[in-house]
Amino acid sequence: MLVVDPLTLERVARLICDIDGPYERTGAQTERFLHRVRWPGDPQYDGSPRLPWLTEMLVARADDSAALDRLLCRICDPLEYDGGLESAEPVAEELNRILAPERLTVTYVGGRPVLGQLDQAGDAPLYGQPPDLRQRIGRLTGHGDDNTVGILMARADEASICQSNGAFALAIIGIGSFVEGLLHSIVVRHDTGARARGLVDRRGRRIPIDRVGLHLLLDHAHQRRWIQTDAKDFMEKVRDYRNFVHPRHQAQYGLVPDLDTVRMCWAPVHALLNDLESALLADDPGPVSP
Repeated sequence: MLVVDPLTLERVARLICDIDGPYERTGAQTERFLHRVRWPGDPQYDGSPRLPWLTEMLVARADDSAALDRLLCRICDPLEYDGGLESAEPVAEELNRILAPERLTVTYVGGRPVLGQLDQAGDAPLYGQPPDLRQRIGRLTGHGDDNTVGILMARADEASICQSNGAFALAIIGIGSFVEGLLHSIVVRHDTGARARGLVDRRGRRIPIDRVGLHLLLDHAHQRRWIQTDAKDFMEKVRDYRNFVHPRHQAQYGLVPDLDTVRMCWAPVHALLNDLESALLADDPGPVSP
């Protein structure tokens, strides 16, 4: 769970509005920003001073960890700015200065912003299972709290258990298995054509949806613009590691996973979830110009 102090949220609101700054957002632009991160409650700007209004919106939903994750990452997402990463990085620096007392930081993993906790030394981000994962799975797959969500959560939980107990290769395998199951459930829900006819692989073969693997699922999600290129590319690395389920593959790859490897594999899962939620549960991805 993310627990962020109201004063921190007020400072975050000030950064989003950026009044008199190079990336100032009007009240209407601030409303659209909240819609892009699928902020709960369908916020509608009422014409009042934008900074107190936005602060009130943030504080009112301070207990929604998933929404906070999406919001904090989107503030410094290169997609938000016409200048891309060059414009986003100074925003990330200021955001991290605000988040430092909360021991939180946003870093770029494969080009995507990812929120992590700082280690005890305060200089390295730690990544694990994304916050509010059960609720997020339910919303994305439309399964509520049924057996599908239970199975996916079990995979994620077992990966975390392996991570905590030094079974790093099995943790990576579990993370990849979780992502494959999540994407399969999402495609089945949101793509009636794929559900009925399957997907076509790079050789032109049509694969029934229940036999589609992670590589093709990532390609399809990217083609549908559900996930960004950077998130897809980094998840491909996780897919490679997931194949360590075959010892010969690990021997050929020549990697002995450690704790940092597992954390590196969790990081793109955060970005993947944020992209999926923004694409499937939100609208208006327009950038802000300086």
